[in-house]
Amino acid sequence: MTARGWFLFALMSVVWGLPYLMIKVAVTGLPPAAVVFVRCAVGAALLLPFALRQGGLGRVLRAHWRPMLAFAVLEILIPWWTLTDAERRLSSSTSGLLIAAVPILALVVARVPGGRFGAAERLGVRRLAGLGLGLAGVVVLTAPQLSGGDSRSLLEVLITSLGYAIAPLIVARHLKRVPTLQLIAPCLTLATLVYGPFAAAGWPSTAPTGQVWISLAGLGVVCTALAFVAFLELIREAGPARAVVITYVNPAVAVGAGVAFLGEPLSAGVLTAFALILAGSILATASVPGDNPPAPTPAEPRAPADRLRS
Repeated sequence: MTARGWFLFALMSVVWGLPYLMIKVAVTGLPPAAVVFVRCAVGAALLLPFALRQGGLGRVLRAHWRPMLAFAVLEILIPWWTLTDAERRLSSSTSGLLIAAVPILALVVARVPGGRFGAAERLGVRRLAGLGLGLAGVVVLTAPQLSGGDSRSLLEVLITSLGYAIAPLIVARHLKRVPTLQLIAPCLTLATLVYGPFAAAGWPSTAPTGQVWISLAGLGVVCTALAFVAFLELIREAGPARAVVITYVNPAVAVGAGVAFLGEPLSAGVLTAFALILAGSILATASVPGDNPPAPTPAEPRAPADRLRS
């Protein structure tokens, strides 16, 4: 991976480890739909002017609206609501650790026969062992919640993880030539329009606290606008398989933030689950003998419109 790729990887490892803390604070003052609405509205307001300034946005939408809609649904519209709703009951640490299963899910989805998301490959002993370890980590982490009757929250995080696993594959396969801003700005705008009526209907009569507004601002500016530009550039730089490996580091940031700022417990079960999921993800996504590397393709010139212009 290039120096630029490593920089984007390091940035995303931190930036997308923070939303779990911010969502946990935000849902103390606003319902999930309102949190998603504000997050998307802030991100769209920041990015849409630049996307429009680039020109040709209408042409991009006409040519790629189907995969763009699929990306918006699987990366934003469904996962952000399910994750936010789940964090009303789950700790931010638990949510962040469960999302660490994304590389494992991405491996499984990418190898579904038919080639819709990737090439079907033999998993091999190492990858199967990784899947088993990752599943064991998820079981260790979720067993207490299941015994407490909170299966709904766990299902919501699973839905979130599945969406996060599939969306980068859609970008790599169908949207690679779409400029970053012209992909994400319309998706955030669509999500803003979808969640606007629900946010208005459920907006509380009492004003949210300053902490809630700070968390919403962080979600919109850092964890949405900045993060999406960096993440889509990382997918193009390193590919979807390596891009989702940021979820190896995200849980550590999520757990550390939850412990430091919210006083969430750092139990032996959490540490064990983290070790199992991390080891499983590394094994499951590692290359194995017999894999056929993709044929090299000529480097495509980077269009000026694919850059954030000031």
